[in-house]
Amino acid sequence: MNTILDIAGSALIGGAIMFIILHLNIFSGQQKFNSDKELEIQRYSKTLAEILDHDIRKVGYRHTGSNHFITTQEKAISFYSDIDSNGVVDVVSYSLSDSTAETATQNPRDKILYRTINSNIEGGPSLGLVNLKFTYLNHNSSVTAIQDSIRYIKTEIWVESREPVDTNYIFTYWEMTIHPRNIKY
Repeated sequence: MNTILDIAGSALIGGAIMFIILHLNIFSGQQKFNSDKELEIQRYSKTLAEILDHDIRKVGYRHTGSNHFITTQEKAISFYSDIDSNGVVDVVSYSLSDSTAETATQNPRDKILYRTINSNIEGGPSLGLVNLKFTYLNHNSSVTAIQDSIRYIKTEIWVESREPVDTNYIFTYWEMTIHPRNIKY
């Protein structure tokens, strides 16, 4: 009789240990997935920031006019620049699509960042971009709406995961203030 109790007790303890190991394995797999998604949106936000930084730093490059900006809105910017260094001054624009333009992801809020050079529209995947905001600053770092007084461009981007993690979309925020090299005081 004691042998049967020992076997039953061992089976119960072994089952509990297996349940704990299985639960730990599921938990660690879920944490790895969450961590991978966080890394992915950080990579996407860094990529978007590098693209914007590269082009906005070139505002006015090789442009001889007095005003380097065409449009300075909260969600869009257009400016003159020889963006590809070919000796021809281009019109470069950035704008944001609405949330219905991106259909390849599960996130209903993500949008596409459009980069337009001389009427040639380039739009890649959304990379989880949900919002973009430009703020224009003068030499005192005060907000300005006067294009001739713009010296810095504060750019903010919000990026969310392209698919839900559990039931929510994880997000990150990136902010940078860019001083275009060709804008003089």
